[in-house]
Amino acid sequence: MKPFFVLIKCALGRSYDVATAIADAEIASEIYSIAGDHDLIVKFYVDDQTDIGHFVNQKVHPIPGIVDTKTLITFKAF
Repeated sequence: MKPFFVLIKCALGRSYDVATAIADAEIASEIYSIAGDHDLIVKFYVDDQTDIGHFVNQKVHPIPGIVDTKTLITFKAF
């Protein structure tokens, strides 16, 4: 399994809706609200053969209320 994070910018007032939709879809390992340029940071795990770009495009982007995302791919845990 390979982990990665997605920073999510939500439409105004939609952060809780987006977080709930992600949790209900059971696709994320962890979901946190954050301050700054983005509203949420979400940790995902996918199989080693899964294309992260396709996963984000097919599973995350369709969620209503998401305005923008930034995917952070991890290399090594310390």
